[in-house]
Amino acid sequence: MNLNATLFAQLVVFFILAWFTMQFVWPPIVKALDERAKKIADGLAAAERGKHDLELATKRSTDALREGKEKAAELIANAEKRAAQVIDEAKVTAKAEADRIVAGAKAEIDQEAVRAKEQLREQVSSLVVAGAEQILRREINAQAHADILATIKQDL
Repeated sequence: MNLNATLFAQLVVFFILAWFTMQFVWPPIVKALDERAKKIADGLAAAERGKHDLELATKRSTDALREGKEKAAELIANAEKRAAQVIDEAKVTAKAEADRIVAGAKAEIDQEAVRAKEQLREQVSSLVVAGAEQILRREINAQAHADILATIKQDL
């Protein structure tokens, strides 16, 4: 066998094999590699989106928590203000009621004082009449009049 013919045959077989490989074997391998690269790229993109979504969710939850705390603090402050208002209103109402009761008591005391004065006047007038009656029954005497007046003073 001739070295050139062998080399030529090997060269022809090599080119046929290269053509066959490039025509039938290489495209499915390249396609599989491209699909794998696309899957990896999609996975990385999804991971990046997930990371971004996680950051957004964390930020939103932090904002929601802060807003909740602010609203709670505001509600507590409003409740404390309302409690203070209710206490102040109760104090004002109690003060008005106490003033009304005191005014009623004063009016009742004044009425009792007027009644007592009236009773005292009636008693004094009856004592004066009784004293005058006794003076007129006796003879007119300065010493007797003084004794009667002293007795009336003691009765008063």
